Amino acid sequence: MATAKKLAKKPGRPRPPVGGAARDARTAREKKPEKAEPRDKKTNGHRARRPASADVVASDPALFAPLSPGEVADALRTLTEDRRVGQMAKVGRYRVIAAEPLVVKPPHWIAGHRLARVVIYDYAADRAVDACIDLDAGVVAHLDINRGQPMLSREEEAMAISVALLDPGIQEKLSLGEEPQLCAHYWGKDPADLAYARRSAAVVFGRPGGHPTVVAVVDLLDNIVTAVVPAAQW
Repeated sequence: MATAKKLAKKPGRPRPPVGGAARDARTAREKKPEKAEPRDKKTNGHRARRPASADVVASDPALFAPLSPGEVADALRTLTEDRRVGQMAKVGRYRVIAAEPLVVKPPHWIAGHRLARVVIYDYAADRAVDACIDLDAGVVAHLDINRGQPMLSREEEAMAISVALLDPGIQEKLSLGEEPQLCAHYWGKDPADLAYARRSAAVVFGRPGGHPTVVAVVDLLDNIVTAVVPAAQW
């Protein structure tokens, strides 16, 4: 008996889907691709959105609040009771330059504590004291004593201007309408200059809105004018 040969069917095109499937396929073809996010020129890639780190999410906003007068007083008392600055507190010739809140990130051991940064200039020893006070524990968490010159405090600026205005040498050189224009921290470049080794300020005089005319150098340790220089030679 002759065997029947099975004709192989050629593969044809797939039948299109029917019903709801056809609509979904047609919608997918007609749907426009979404607009790509703008690319970052620096990274030559898509702009990534970095999630906030855990320490930022868990941080207490109250730690960033300005220090209250009571907290400032507690910080100063804790610092002056430290034996490392006992001589400064005993002599009492110092001035608080800054007292501000300080926040430390984990995993530091004082992270999450209410901290205060206190900067003091010790006139008697001609040195700067930079300390971190842990107000929660009532201890000095960090203390740095150096020969640096921190910025002038508002009290130092007011004192320098007052000393310069009362100096007879300044009064003789000032013309009608001239007044202090600014007060800035100053230190001399020449070792022979008194301001080279002593904390000093420069008070600039002139008419409001005009050019400066006279500069007075004030020694903040003894509160005296040590030099009067024409502004053109300053």
